[in-house]
Amino acid sequence: MHNRLKNYALVICLFVFLFVILGGGLHLAPGGVFLAAVTGTPLVIFTFQSRFSAGSSHGNGRSITAKKEVHYASNTTNNPD
Repeated sequence: MHNRLKNYALVICLFVFLFVILGGGLHLAPGGVFLAAVTGTPLVIFTFQSRFSAGSSHGNGRSITAKKEVHYASNTTNNPD
């Protein structure tokens, strides 16, 4: 319950931050600033989630370096050289 409330509060703070920054920096009309903040908030959240969860997710149990390993056809065993 506490984490959900914290996440909602962070989303509201991000919305207000974008609203103020876009409104002051781009000198848009109030409706345009609201629309930009409403559409920008989920975009920023998605970008940060995809950026930071890619390195920390271990859905298949392999590390990042294991995903980049190349297994050659001539090596019939899984033992390292």
